[in-house]
Amino acid sequence: MTQNVAEAGMTPRVLIIAGSDSGGGAGIQADIKTVTMLGGHAMTAITAITAQNTLGVQAVLAVPTDMVIAQINSVVTDIGVDAVKIGMIGSAATAHAVADVLESLDVPIVFDPVMVATSGSVLADDETIAAFERLMRVAEVTTPNLLELKALSGMPVDDSEAVHAAAQALAVRRRCAVLAKGGHGRGREIVDRLVYVDPMDGRPTEWRSERIDSNCTHGTGCTLASAIATYLAAGHPLEFAIDHARQFVRLAIKGAPHLGNGHGPMGHQTVRLDVSIEAGARLNQITIAATDYEGTCSFYSRLGLKQIVGTDDAHYARFEAPGGATLSIETGARPTVFLEVDYLDETIEWLQKEGAVFEQLPTDQPWLWREARLTDPSGNPVCLYQAGENRRYPPWRLR
Repeated sequence: MTQNVAEAGMTPRVLIIAGSDSGGGAGIQADIKTVTMLGGHAMTAITAITAQNTLGVQAVLAVPTDMVIAQINSVVTDIGVDAVKIGMIGSAATAHAVADVLESLDVPIVFDPVMVATSGSVLADDETIAAFERLMRVAEVTTPNLLELKALSGMPVDDSEAVHAAAQALAVRRRCAVLAKGGHGRGREIVDRLVYVDPMDGRPTEWRSERIDSNCTHGTGCTLASAIATYLAAGHPLEFAIDHARQFVRLAIKGAPHLGNGHGPMGHQTVRLDVSIEAGARLNQITIAATDYEGTCSFYSRLGLKQIVGTDDAHYARFEAPGGATLSIETGARPTVFLEVDYLDETIEWLQKEGAVFEQLPTDQPWLWREARLTDPSGNPVCLYQAGENRRYPPWRLR
């Protein structure tokens, strides 16, 4: 895809081919929430209906193959599609029929080979799993977790070298890039690995993140794949899409509403102003001066903002507004507008070429933000920065 849909002012159209989760944590429901929160338009071809909650899957009813294909054709012939996400496929017959249709579409396809739910419930039989080969061959990227990678590759995944070997073998055999997700691995660090069909196409890319201690992880695979598809639909490259999709998932886990008695749903609805498919800076943080710390904290709390950071010496506090923006008060601070950008260093380099003069070039700060500072033509202080999860969810968040 040569045109960046988001930059052109168009809404990315994402077709989701997957099953329904009556509990709203995974499947079509998680997919729709993800695409919507990222600014895309979600369309669906439902392959199966499940009776499901945080404790498990109680019943599954596959949608007839003809009806699945009718849903796809209905969308494609009228609204159009910029990317496709495939999740739970329902049956081997449906897998083959979907592959027949998708072979004629020239759009990015993300395949999440759903076999087992987070609760442990089996969602694909052996015949359906065997049919996954055709879906992988039409996909730009397949996103197996470690258990799925082992089943699809027929190789062990006991350590990092084994995971890489299995992912590379699967990529070569099925002719699509493979993102081996590390959530089912051991240890405090999660490692996701992307390998390409031809190792010469690009070096393997790894993303490493500290594991979030939460049982609200139902639907993480569905959410990640749908977020990747949305970024691809907007015209972004694969590694950019994965990087930002991972951040969306982590923020959704941290914003989980803690519902149910098992593996709870994530909080897709809480991911705001943190990631976006649209190019440009995000206005999501302002710092103002405080001469009366306690009084100012009380004032903004009464207005309905939630204090999420405070200091023992009473000189700094950060508040979160319902829409996701944050406001900081700081003793002796210059009122400053904070604009979060993707790839800060590259942005600063481009702005310097355009004549911008910086008081501070990109610098890693003790509060886990990377910041660059300048003033606008009217003398107003501006901070361009990257903070990721640490704007709203720093390690020292109060609540």
